[in-house]
Amino acid sequence: MPNLLFRNILQSLTIGNVLLCMAVSLISGLYIAAVYMFHNTYSKNFVAALALLPAMVQAVILLVNGNLGTGVAVMGAFSLIRFRSVPGNAKEIGAIFFAMAVGLATGMGYLGYAILFTIIIGGFMLFLAVIPFGEQKGSQKDLRITIPENLDYSGIFDDLFSEYTTGAKLLRVRTTNMGSMYELEYHLTLKNEMREKEFLDAIRCRNGNLTIVCGRTVCSHDEL
Repeated sequence: MPNLLFRNILQSLTIGNVLLCMAVSLISGLYIAAVYMFHNTYSKNFVAALALLPAMVQAVILLVNGNLGTGVAVMGAFSLIRFRSVPGNAKEIGAIFFAMAVGLATGMGYLGYAILFTIIIGGFMLFLAVIPFGEQKGSQKDLRITIPENLDYSGIFDDLFSEYTTGAKLLRVRTTNMGSMYELEYHLTLKNEMREKEFLDAIRCRNGNLTIVCGRTVCSHDEL
């Protein structure tokens, strides 16, 4: 019985087999889209494309069907699509590869493998979403501080950073307000998020109550 589940059903290409592959692809795509929607921000367009992707890849693989020339042409077409798309983050690209792998399996006729792969990988994605695996400790923030030009910004806030943060890195310095002020941009990790107001009040006393902007970091490491 296990051998029957994992055999290639497309050894004899019939309408019934093609429709069965298409049905498995669509159901798997819906499952993948539902897994991605759990604990992720998403748009309707992306989720719909994710649900349809296994069926579309499966259709392409069926058309190639061992033809080397057609396969090279399809590879070129996929490379063109890459340059017409907006770069995504790691979760989006991972979900796209997941859907493509299922489409490849169904397109080659290995429906049992495709179903098992979808259930296991989808379940593990849900598991990783609900556990703290990979989460960084502490509250990461991006901090922008405006100071007058007569202040030397080198190490001016080091004592505050050592008290309220586990680490702070100066990312850039730029002049503002016709060169009469400096804007310092830091990336830091707070020791205790409950003391954030106290931390900002201490900075206000140091920078003459000029503008301070503190917000959650936009993590560029999330991109592939």
